[in-house]
Amino acid sequence: MVVYGVFGWFIASQFRLVYDDRIPWDAYFSFDNYSIIVSGGAWERHPFSNYFFNIIRESALWISGGKTNATFRIALSMFSTIMVAFTMLQCYKYFRNIIKLPLSISLFLLLFFGLFTTPILLSFTPETYTFSFFLLVFFNYFAALKLSQEKKIGLIPLTCFSILIGGLTITNIVKVYIPVLFEKGLFRKWKHFGRTILYGIISVGVFILLYLWRLDFRLQLIINQTSSQYERFSKPKVTPLWDMMTSWFWGGSMLFPSFITRNYTSRTGFEYKALFMDVYSSWASYLFVALIALLLIWSLISNYKNKLVLILGLSLLCDVVIHCVLKFGLHTSYIYGGHFIFVVPMLLGWLFYSQRGNPKTISGLWVVLIILFAYLGFNNIYRLTEFITFASRYYN
Repeated sequence: MVVYGVFGWFIASQFRLVYDDRIPWDAYFSFDNYSIIVSGGAWERHPFSNYFFNIIRESALWISGGKTNATFRIALSMFSTIMVAFTMLQCYKYFRNIIKLPLSISLFLLLFFGLFTTPILLSFTPETYTFSFFLLVFFNYFAALKLSQEKKIGLIPLTCFSILIGGLTITNIVKVYIPVLFEKGLFRKWKHFGRTILYGIISVGVFILLYLWRLDFRLQLIINQTSSQYERFSKPKVTPLWDMMTSWFWGGSMLFPSFITRNYTSRTGFEYKALFMDVYSSWASYLFVALIALLLIWSLISNYKNKLVLILGLSLLCDVVIHCVLKFGLHTSYIYGGHFIFVVPMLLGWLFYSQRGNPKTISGLWVVLIILFAYLGFNNIYRLTEFITFASRYYN
């Protein structure tokens, strides 16, 4: 929290990136800070996020005395820092209490994860992804704790998590119901199965009812807007699909590629520079993301009977389908990392767990991960200096 906080304080106090009322979207990496802070974002994708951000915006304004100055930006950034710090805490608890990893491995995986692109960017960015990041990790820990104790996920937590997680990003609601499929005895007792189905129907029903109520039950508007958004964000780009999947969806959430700047003009005619991620240009970067993918596949194969690992795999699969198969937002898929990238350290933790009886394999795994960690740290810190240079040049 201290490291993220200092960095976030610096970015927010020195530059206008965190909040600039002249720029509604895309100032850096396609985040929509201003739009999200003011309105909560597009209602068809973020149904209830306006309620979250109304509280955050008003709190930041109270701290800044009603001004959208550096103090306002710092307050917004600190909310994000706190969320990411608590996300890391939940990851640590998952390593220690669920996987039961030794302290050394838990701290290493946490530090490794802490250097990923997603937690670094979200630690100072007031966005829906920042809060989805926390809620998804917290829910995975909560669900894993329940299942490891052979307890059921009750109706109230199921409904609350569906509203909170689905309310921030509607597609994530599916992930709330994945752990329910692995409850003990679900398909052996009709009573248990029926109750689970009933809980699911009630929780989804409450979510849909609240969603429709907010929009005055204009169902056709939802259909039209959702279709329009899909068409807008799913058009193929010049970049090959395999490279968008590798460099942006998978790699961009962990390892910064190089950056490119583009000229943008807001609806009010204000011209500004926007920063985006390019595809990887180094074989070492492709090797990094390939090795991480292989390690995760190894973890899934080694733990294929473990329901907690299968839950993580299915959760990741949801995002693969949305972004890589349906191609929704694939051209800027690095911004969606908060929805799935936490699966990486968790599956690496399960890989350590599965190999705990093989000292030589554990040693080899340590060597590989330490090399990857060194490359990750060097690359991402170097790219952050480029990011700061961009902010200094155009957003001072």
